[in-house]
Amino acid sequence: MSTSAAAAAADAAPAALIVHAHPEPRSFNTAQMTTAARVLREAGYRVDVLDLYAEGWAPVLGREEFAPVDGPFKPQAEQMRAVAAGTLDAAVRDHLDRLLAADLLVLSFPLWWSSLPAVLKGWIDRVFVMGEVFGGEHGLFDQGALAGKRAVLLVTTGGSVEAFRPDGTYGALDDFLFHIRRGMLEFVGFQVLDPVVTHAPARMTDQERTAALDAAAESVARLAKEHPSPVR
Repeated sequence: MSTSAAAAAADAAPAALIVHAHPEPRSFNTAQMTTAARVLREAGYRVDVLDLYAEGWAPVLGREEFAPVDGPFKPQAEQMRAVAAGTLDAAVRDHLDRLLAADLLVLSFPLWWSSLPAVLKGWIDRVFVMGEVFGGEHGLFDQGALAGKRAVLLVTTGGSVEAFRPDGTYGALDDFLFHIRRGMLEFVGFQVLDPVVTHAPARMTDQERTAALDAAAESVARLAKEHPSPVR
């Protein structure tokens, strides 16, 4: 294959964006993310990884990233003004462009206090820009700018499988993930696939963690096969 043909084939491949939020590069959570990235590449995806802690991502959506505001600061209104004026913060614009280019979004994170780590919630606050992914010319849910794209949650928990059953100590895991699935991802148009979850890796032996990584790899491979993104 010629160089130009190879480049064209690479450009035609579906794209996955993995947004990773764990502060420890040697954690099981990070190993699970790198495993998912490998499996997606093997399935034919071009994989882009945003490691928010490694990048030192600033999670706060504040007035300092916008032009001076005369009157009350309304973050989403300022996002729309910045989109229209072409003055979005450079880091936000870069991450937003990478989000818009992806056919599959993978949010990789540990479940902290029944939700996302603050750095990942702040990424959504800043990068799910009103006027670009919803609002303005875009609607909500199936009218959102990301309709036709897919998303999946790649999660680790501190609690066991039993603890996250409907009758368990914490209750059903789906109840904890609902606000992420519905209120963030489906809200802007994503089709949300079944989550890939490893429960309580900190309580496992090394052998059990190896088996858990294999199971996560199988789950990601199955999702890629059962829900293939169209070749561009």
